Amino acid sequence: MAILRSATQTGIGMTSQRTRDRMLVRLREQGVLDEVVLSAIAAIPRHIFVDEALSIRAYEDVSLPIGYGQTISQPYIVGRMSEILRNGSNLKKVLEIGTGCGYQTAVLSKLAKEVYSVERIRPLVMKAREHLRDLKCTNVKLGHADGNMGLAELAPFDGIIVTAAASHIPQDLLDQLAVGGRLVIPVGTEEQILHLVERLSEDDYRTSKLEAVKFVPLLGGTQ
Repeated sequence: MAILRSATQTGIGMTSQRTRDRMLVRLREQGVLDEVVLSAIAAIPRHIFVDEALSIRAYEDVSLPIGYGQTISQPYIVGRMSEILRNGSNLKKVLEIGTGCGYQTAVLSKLAKEVYSVERIRPLVMKAREHLRDLKCTNVKLGHADGNMGLAELAPFDGIIVTAAASHIPQDLLDQLAVGGRLVIPVGTEEQILHLVERLSEDDYRTSKLEAVKFVPLLGGTQ
């Protein structure tokens, strides 16, 4: 079984190393320049996170369905948000809202000492846990919870990344951000804009609007 898993992770044809290398070239051309982030993306086989029928498209710059009305983000967005979150510094404790299939989570596992990720859809949590176990991402802990509330019991986080579009920036997430920390979150309904929130002090935040994006909506509750 170990040999089969290794072959699956390595990929062939449209999931081969050559195809994955072309993705990295494209990411650099699109402006993702943090080599630590690029190395993390290079280390994670994106094709194992999608259904086998879609694996030939895994390294295209597109989002793909993962079931339950959710998607795996396009590689550019994963690289861009990771680069903004890292900001050239080593990350210690990161919170991800919206585990999905676990691909962004796996990339974060290469960038941070500890990664905590929450997902509201239980079957996706189970699927992501299997992927992350196969990739030996031992510094990741997953939870089935409403991401709008974050994980107050484990705060503060020096990085928070949200992989679904919120109608507004949740106050709970702002409260759980460490001083000096960064929150990267898409905000909007019809038109979505990627926001960066930096916590400058206990009571002072700086918000920057970065670029137009397209995500599934951030919903409350669990299922």
